[in-house]
Amino acid sequence: MIDQIKSLCAPHELMVMGVAGNAVLLGPTGPGFWTMFQKTPEWQDGGKDPVDRWSERVIREMAGTLGAAPLFPFGPKAGNFLQLPLDSGQAWQSPVGMLVHDQAGLMVSYRGALVFDTPVHPRPQGGSGANRSNDPAKPCTTCAAPCTTACPVGALTSDGYDVPTCHAFMKTKEGQDCLNHGCRVRRACPVSQTYGRDPEQSGYHMSVFLK
Repeated sequence: MIDQIKSLCAPHELMVMGVAGNAVLLGPTGPGFWTMFQKTPEWQDGGKDPVDRWSERVIREMAGTLGAAPLFPFGPKAGNFLQLPLDSGQAWQSPVGMLVHDQAGLMVSYRGALVFDTPVHPRPQGGSGANRSNDPAKPCTTCAAPCTTACPVGALTSDGYDVPTCHAFMKTKEGQDCLNHGCRVRRACPVSQTYGRDPEQSGYHMSVFLK
């Protein structure tokens, strides 16, 4: 089943980012995703929410092919894409609060999930996340945590996210690096750096976030 899902994901530069019981979580690959996405009709039509519209179209098509139900982190019936990643054993809460993924680091982004009638990969009972013996190791365990000191204005910490301070900084000359290339906290993560997300993609998401 996983091989079939990966085969359907490949043309869309999506990857399996974890399995949580019946749900297979999907997210962008690293550097190839943005180049592919800019060729899609959702990006080129100039409409609102192109990434969400593309995600819904593509993942619904995949769900129909596989006999699964689509689930998204947006919309009126949004799934719990904070808990599902933790349940997958491939994502954890980072020292700055946001999720960190074993392959994408702090650049992790879930575009949706495929939900099946039965577990795709049954896992051992009695725990979640890093507590499962067969799951990858949490990358933060051996990391010097550069994410904790990367924000120029201290807006993102384990105590929460000071959104107004972040927004105000990005509107300044000094904040243009964050606005155009993505959050410095996310970029500071060593795993994020190996993931290789296109800076232009990060810049787009930051511009939408600032609106």
